[in-house]
Amino acid sequence: MGDNPSWFTGDKQLPVEQVSWNDCQEFVQKLNASYCSVLPNGYKYAMPTEAQWEYACRAGTTTPFSFGDTLNGHKANCDGNYPYGTSTKGAFKGKTTAVKSYAPNAWGLYDMHGNVSEWTSDWFDRDYGLSSVYVLEETLDPTGSDSSSDRVLRGGSWYSDAKFCRSASRIYDEPDSSYAHYGFRLVLVQDSPS
Repeated sequence: MGDNPSWFTGDKQLPVEQVSWNDCQEFVQKLNASYCSVLPNGYKYAMPTEAQWEYACRAGTTTPFSFGDTLNGHKANCDGNYPYGTSTKGAFKGKTTAVKSYAPNAWGLYDMHGNVSEWTSDWFDRDYGLSSVYVLEETLDPTGSDSSSDRVLRGGSWYSDAKFCRSASRIYDEPDSSYAHYGFRLVLVQDSPS
């Protein structure tokens, strides 16, 4: 993209943050245009839906976190001063940490909890109801509203209380908002025929 918008720099393994949903869309478009010849036929990069994000985060679990019921900053980068499922306070680093600083989930995905809140492709829908993995069994890849003024972020961040790092937790913001705790991850999806 020509520059790094991140507030936290230095270590090349830090996640890119301080990006808006609109910035992410521009990145995805450029990435697909630049790498279309090396992608598997019929596939493209995209931002995950909320359902895709939560399914990947949970990695087959039903607990609040892919690693269990509690978080206080020791198993994911969050504000450990405000733990979840325990009264024991933990670490608060006050910044992003290098990718892979914490153990991956059962499917080998790193930093699904904490570090940066990750934009999803979905518009915010208050009645979406994606609060447990059981919703995924009833509806294949449910999506939010067709329109809204806000987009959804998942996963919590270094700046978040531990409760916002739960697999089912969701926050939302305007698509042009960018903060030092907003980031993203991409998925490879089958391109729909035009």
